[in-house]
Amino acid sequence: MSGQSAVSAAKAALKSQAIELPSWAFGNSGTRFKVFAQPGVPRSPEEKLADAARVHAHTGVAPTVALHIPWDRVDDYATLAAYAGDLGLRLGAINSNVFQDDDYKLGSVTHPDAAVRRKALGHLLECVDIMDATGSRDLKLWFSDGTNYPGQDDISARQGRLAEALSAVYERLGDDQRMLLEYKLFEPAFYTTDVPDWGTAYAHCLKLGPKAQVVVDTGHHAPGTNIEFIVAMLLREGKLGGFDFNSRFYADDDLMVGAADPFQLFRIMYEVVHGGGLDAGIAFMLDQCHNIEEKIPAIIRSVMNVQEATAKALLVDGDALAKAQREGDVLGANAVLMDAYNTDVRPLVAEVRDELGADADPVAAYRSSGYGQKIVADRVGGTQAGWGA
Repeated sequence: MSGQSAVSAAKAALKSQAIELPSWAFGNSGTRFKVFAQPGVPRSPEEKLADAARVHAHTGVAPTVALHIPWDRVDDYATLAAYAGDLGLRLGAINSNVFQDDDYKLGSVTHPDAAVRRKALGHLLECVDIMDATGSRDLKLWFSDGTNYPGQDDISARQGRLAEALSAVYERLGDDQRMLLEYKLFEPAFYTTDVPDWGTAYAHCLKLGPKAQVVVDTGHHAPGTNIEFIVAMLLREGKLGGFDFNSRFYADDDLMVGAADPFQLFRIMYEVVHGGGLDAGIAFMLDQCHNIEEKIPAIIRSVMNVQEATAKALLVDGDALAKAQREGDVLGANAVLMDAYNTDVRPLVAEVRDELGADADPVAAYRSSGYGQKIVADRVGGTQAGWGA
């Protein structure tokens, strides 16, 4: 493929990529020790959607918003979906929450008490009801379940309880709905975590069937883990359902995607592109907490970082790489990847945004829009959205 043809193909792919925004990223968040409030933070799901619409207007590639239940609970989800439509958005994944109630101290769907397990399962099934009302495709499940001490509970029995709950939810899904199972190495469970790695998530999803797939949160791995290998394997097996994009330095830091290791993000996106992931219905979701930076421009920057990593991945010369690999040219093959990574794709992505009717420089456009000052002035009183700590 000629250079110009490669650029044209890259632009077409970038125009079709959609990056899903998390509603909770617009609310207040913090560390284990303190939640830091910011002026202008949304007080309702509708105000979160308004902020998300601003991100989409400036970037052109963020048309869906994931909800978190009960943080985004409303009386009428169909009305909320219609409101999103009026803003040029759609409602995306429905995220369950079985980690904040006191009942879940020893687990939710894996709790030794059957009554607690029934409560947790009831919430998961409620989330499927919400999917029906919003037209959402994906149910995203993350469990904080686990143990802190040897002997605290039966490890194998907990896997059986988990499988039973997942099976019940899977049977409730509609024909066009999916279950996305997330994993996390540790925290808040420090001895055993019931879904600690991609292999455990994959094993459960494989047993459940084609509507169950794995979510890769880029912050949920031990230091040194080769995340792109995991991505390649799951893609190869048809079990990569989505990403939760963020950055980490030490653990589950939830920093802006591409901030800690942009080269890793490029390597991940190369495997996505190479494995046909851009056309596989994968959900490219952000999952971040903006504690010390302004929320809307941080989310805009994160969308831009994903776009730029994708653009670089699309510019890898596949023919040259395959030739070097066949010939055992180690340095040559690495140089092909590095050539793409070292390409300044910002002008290319700016052209894409311009052709989509968005802004070539989304952050600058947001700054000059006056939207940030307006929401600070307008959103006075009430209870700001966020999570407690």
